[in-house]
Amino acid sequence: MLYHLFKAMDFSLPGSGAFNFISFRAGMALIVSLIITLWFGKGIIKLLRRMQVGETVRDLGLEGQVQKQGTPTMGGLMIIAGIVIPTLLFARFNVYIVLMLVATVWLGTIGFVDDYIKVFKKDKRGLAGTSKVIGQIGIGLIVGLTVYFHPAIRTKVEIPQVLAEQFDARDVTTFIEEDGEMHYLLDRKQPNTTIPFVKGNEFNYSSILGQFGRKARDYTWVLYVLVVIFIITAVSNGANITDGIDGLAAGTSAVMVLTLGILAWISGNIIFSQYLDVMYIPGSGELVVYIGAMLGACIGFLWYNTYPAQVFMGDTGSLMLGGVIATLAILVRKELLIPVLCGVFLVENLSVMIQVSWFKYTKRKYGEGRRVFLMSPLHHHYQKQGYHESKIVSRFWIIGVMLAVLTLVTLKLR
Repeated sequence: MLYHLFKAMDFSLPGSGAFNFISFRAGMALIVSLIITLWFGKGIIKLLRRMQVGETVRDLGLEGQVQKQGTPTMGGLMIIAGIVIPTLLFARFNVYIVLMLVATVWLGTIGFVDDYIKVFKKDKRGLAGTSKVIGQIGIGLIVGLTVYFHPAIRTKVEIPQVLAEQFDARDVTTFIEEDGEMHYLLDRKQPNTTIPFVKGNEFNYSSILGQFGRKARDYTWVLYVLVVIFIITAVSNGANITDGIDGLAAGTSAVMVLTLGILAWISGNIIFSQYLDVMYIPGSGELVVYIGAMLGACIGFLWYNTYPAQVFMGDTGSLMLGGVIATLAILVRKELLIPVLCGVFLVENLSVMIQVSWFKYTKRKYGEGRRVFLMSPLHHHYQKQGYHESKIVSRFWIIGVMLAVLTLVTLKLR
């Protein structure tokens, strides 16, 4: 909003020229987000207390569980406000920013309805699981179809001068380095993504269907949309499952968001992307402003969510965080790195799947259900072993940082 306002004024006001720089706007988005979540967060928590929006804690026999009874939930509204308001103020609107705002509000609404039913309707089951999945499929369709078909979402690949001369000049971008070396980048509209450990570091989804004939490639969009739906649903639910002890989901999400911010910064900069041999995605650099706001929102919320938590994010926050992290990864063409970057979410998801599957299998075979873990998700297993939740959270954060570093390193492993 402010960028477009100052641009309409031709940046004539003193200091307004700083809005031309993504780094400045991202920094301002982070600061404003922190102000919203830290300064106004206390008032929001008091409001939630007055409205008696308290968490109903199930008796799982865990230490410190009883003390959490009545802690305000739906704190995800703080995170959403900390993301949306600064993004509207400082971002230059393009298709990437619009998609992220739609995903944030869409998934936040699903989580809000779920929390509303639990808190105000006194129904512990919340929103029906099928309704949640339908909502996640809906945003997956929007993101997948937009990324695949929108003309503004493109990538550029470096080509030799000989090939560049054979294409229309409008499809080729040139830039000259300080040493005088000229580079030629071909504009392309393909379902490409980044994949580690492979020469060229790229993977084209159409190559899968290409094995079934040339006509099969026409249906690549179906495959791509299905992959996007699966990723958004899986990561969104993974974040939801991870949000079980104070500070775990918010802290690990902040690490993932910061990593994606680095990737978006590199991918959106023609010089950095070519220097590091990373896919150049014009316009994606603007996502750094959104990511700055999201990082500030996670850190600001964490101020009140660390042990002992003064507020819980609820499904309003957790479903949204996981979904937008997945959407960010898809937009910067790093979705195949999600199993590494979001390894904490993945392991938490798998622990529940393994526990439930093994229990059902052993119950059919032996007549009684047996468990792999003392309790699932995995963080509850460690609680049952006697670890304090602060230690569990800290170690999960450390693992998250290690996975983030590994994600960045894998870009050069090919």
